[in-house]
Amino acid sequence: MAEMGLQSVHNSHRTRSLTDSRKARGDGYPNLVRNQDFDMPYQAVCSDITYLKSGEGWLYLCVVKDIVSGEILGESTSKRMKKELVIQAFLNAQARHNLQPGVIYHSDRGSQYTSKAFTETLKLYGLEQSFSRVGLPGDNAWAESFFSTLKKECIHFRHFATRDKLQQTVFTWVESFYNTRRVQARLGYVSPREYATELIAACRHSRQAA
Repeated sequence: MAEMGLQSVHNSHRTRSLTDSRKARGDGYPNLVRNQDFDMPYQAVCSDITYLKSGEGWLYLCVVKDIVSGEILGESTSKRMKKELVIQAFLNAQARHNLQPGVIYHSDRGSQYTSKAFTETLKLYGLEQSFSRVGLPGDNAWAESFFSTLKKECIHFRHFATRDKLQQTVFTWVESFYNTRRVQARLGYVSPREYATELIAACRHSRQAA
């Protein structure tokens, strides 16, 4: 492509920073996933926020993603980017998957994630909160990768007249395609949910054999 002067059309889409982490500097915001190897689903999850365009204005999307399988465990949308957006995404994931005490919840240092309401919600369920380092979005590459895939395959070059239509399209793509049918090379060419199911089944079989 470089030799022929070609450029991907997706590269023309510019992103802007959504979260304000100026108040979350210094100690007290540990990165618990750095240099860690997780081998089972639901040991560590990540979360982030992105914005999507509709004819009625921006729709903000927050997801909770399992780090090992890549499955989207929960999501929420809103026309405002408030702490309630990330709280609802977590509660949706918790209701579906019953994340156990000790699970690591990783995000950036945005005010939504560092808010007292959100940190206390995680504590209520016994989850350990982890944060990306300042100025290093690669610390949450799992979420960034998902948003890139979502926008390339589901959003770019389409018009959504209303936020409701956009929300319905994203939910259907995630739940009916990405989680259950979209195979990934790093998962051995199976879907995230199938990969998670296989790992859990193998772990149970190993325990029974022992």
